[in-house]
Amino acid sequence: MAPPQGSRAPLEFGGPLGAAALMLLLPVTMFHLLLVARSGPARLLGPPPYLPGLEELWSPWALLLCLTWLGLQAALYLLPARKVAEGQELKDKSRLRYPINGFQALVLTALLVGLGVSAGLPLSALPEMLLPLAFAATLTAFIFSLLLYLKALLAPASALAPGGNSGNLIYDFFLGRELNPRICSFDFKYFCELRPGLIGWVLINLALLIQEAELRGSPSLAMWLVNGFQLLYVGDALWYEEAVLTTMDIIHDGFGFMLAFGDLAWVPFTYSLQAQFLLYHPQPLGWPLASFICLINAVGYYIFRGANSQKNTFRKNPSDPRVADLETISTATGRRLLVSGWWGMVRHPNYLGDLIMALAWSLPCGVFHLLPYFYFLYFTALLVHREDRDERQCRQKYGLAWHEYCRRVPYRIVPYVY
Repeated sequence: MAPPQGSRAPLEFGGPLGAAALMLLLPVTMFHLLLVARSGPARLLGPPPYLPGLEELWSPWALLLCLTWLGLQAALYLLPARKVAEGQELKDKSRLRYPINGFQALVLTALLVGLGVSAGLPLSALPEMLLPLAFAATLTAFIFSLLLYLKALLAPASALAPGGNSGNLIYDFFLGRELNPRICSFDFKYFCELRPGLIGWVLINLALLIQEAELRGSPSLAMWLVNGFQLLYVGDALWYEEAVLTTMDIIHDGFGFMLAFGDLAWVPFTYSLQAQFLLYHPQPLGWPLASFICLINAVGYYIFRGANSQKNTFRKNPSDPRVADLETISTATGRRLLVSGWWGMVRHPNYLGDLIMALAWSLPCGVFHLLPYFYFLYFTALLVHREDRDERQCRQKYGLAWHEYCRRVPYRIVPYVY
């Protein structure tokens, strides 16, 4: 439940000061990466080559393009879905319904972009607009977060998120007050979680590949690998879209600046960093090394998909033959914790697969620059922090059963390491 007004519920992310710092640090980091990726030295830890003025950041055309993209994805969200799924039970015992049509949106977007390119759409011009587009996305995220905060003031107590109602304006604006802000059946958090940012990431990657082909005659093998690996990741997320309904973002976190900026700006403009780097810093890559990198990505994906599928199958139907023989621990809540299969190896095998894939995405960029490895370093910190948040929530929720689970499965993400 949300803490009552004036309560001293523990605050995450360093409280109001930490939230304020992150609201400044995250956009600054994003723009730093965009600037250094195109610079000659491409130093992750060095200063940017220059500081852009407002005239370089602000573009009404970029804002229009950003809003058009959001409008397109919203229209695709509203199309008839192949399936409608129910979310987790809420405080008032109700369950929200969600359209499962994210992969359909990806395919239709690809068809529309293909038609546009064949009709003369200058997609290769997109990389030159990344700075103003990122600025427009950041501005949109701030304004959207403000509207979400104001909307939450009118929401009933049962609709509020567990953590975003501390009474401090900055902290609550950052974390988000309302758990599932909606207008009619349109769920803003669920829409933003996988649609505009992830599909936008793929589109930016494609634009970078096309521009490289125009500059050098054909895309490099390294660029093909990065595009292929990341398209697989996005396609997987949208194909298994229903699984997002059991994630911490959906069932626990409110929808505020943290998720709005992350979904709309951070994901498309920083997750495409490897492709940005390769456009300005081409890397020689032979087939033997490329094959080895593909093997690394395949191993990561196998662990990631196997662990997530096993968890989702067990949650849907513990009697399913694929999971019925797995060993479990009973809890006071009535739920059972898996202690065999993937989830008996480490507590978060899906995170392990995620990190192996993140490494594979960076390796095509060579080993002489730290910049392309930013995603791997950032994602490691993110998943360790996320695992720690999940650990505290599970300890509180499952009590002694969780302590027994931790005894049986001592490693958190990497076997025999962490």
